[in-house]
Amino acid sequence: MLSHQLQIRVAYQETDGQRRVHHANYLNYFERGRVEMLRSIGHDYKAIEDSGKMLVVAEMNVRYHAAADFDDLLTVTTEVTEVRKVRMRHRYLIHRGDTLIVEADSLIACIDRTGRPTRLPDLSSQN
Repeated sequence: MLSHQLQIRVAYQETDGQRRVHHANYLNYFERGRVEMLRSIGHDYKAIEDSGKMLVVAEMNVRYHAAADFDDLLTVTTEVTEVRKVRMRHRYLIHRGDTLIVEADSLIACIDRTGRPTRLPDLSSQN
């Protein structure tokens, strides 16, 4: 299935008092990975929302393995592992070099403006 890599440099404001990435910021990295993966195949997330469809996080499972620090260069790998009518699953791996920092899995649901489940947009590659 679809896989994408994104490099992110840890910003100071993403860290705690020990200059370590605060655990909640990994969720932002996952979101950036999903948005950039869509962009890489020719889809604009903003255009998807403008069409009345929103891709929302229904479930997120995160496993932390090591700490990342201020100014580390991280590689976020985002993979689509399953696609159904109204939902899809992703797997995320965040590495600093060869060191696995975080891994996660998510369930993303497609809803309309009223919050009701709706069919996913066609996310096949447009490149």
